[in-house]
Order: sequence, then C-alpha cells, then structure tokens
Amino acid sequence: MSVDHVEDAERGTEQQAVTTTALRYYSVAPGVRLNVRSGPGTGYTIVRVLPEGAKVPIYCQTPGTTVTGPYGTSNIWDNIDSGEYVSDAYVNTGSDGYVASRC
Repeated sequence: MSVDHVEDAERGTEQQAVTTTALRYYSVAPGVRLNVRSGPGTGYTIVRVLPEGAKVPIYCQTPGTTVTGPYGTSNIWDNIDSGEYVSDAYVNTGSDGYVASRC
C-alpha cells in the first residue's frame, strides 16, 4: 500500500490518498505438495514445501527453468514471498502467460 500526502491549498490541511492493489491468491494443483525454491528454477535450493490445497499470492513473475506440471509446460516462475518462487506450471492462474508484473 502506498500513501501520498496531498495539501489542500485553500484550507491548508493535509489529506491522505491511499492506493491499494488487491492481492489475489491462486490455488496450487490438487493433490500436490509444491516445492518452494530460493530462485526461479529447479537448480535453486528448496526453502519449504507447500501442503496440499495451498493457495499462493503472486507478487511478480520471472522466466526460469522450464517445468512441466498439471497446468502445462512453462518457464514462468511465480514470486510468492521474498526469495520464494514456485513453478507456474503448478499454479492455477487460468492463463498460459504472465498474470502479474515481471520481477
């Protein structure tokens, strides 16, 4: 969330304009325990494993190792937290392309 301060010239008062972007969560493929990696590829360290039924936010996306999963073959990796990436081939985004800005 970003906050901008706006000065009202007539009244000399300060107002806050708040800008928020709704964060959407996406489902991981059913029956899958998904490896979360430290970077966008299978060569990066596994930092944790998401349980079955997990939902993840996608803050940004970046190209990396090509992976085949339940939702096709993709080289897109989803950034789900600071230093945490999952293959988009395992996340139900409803798209074969990017659904978030590039990292």
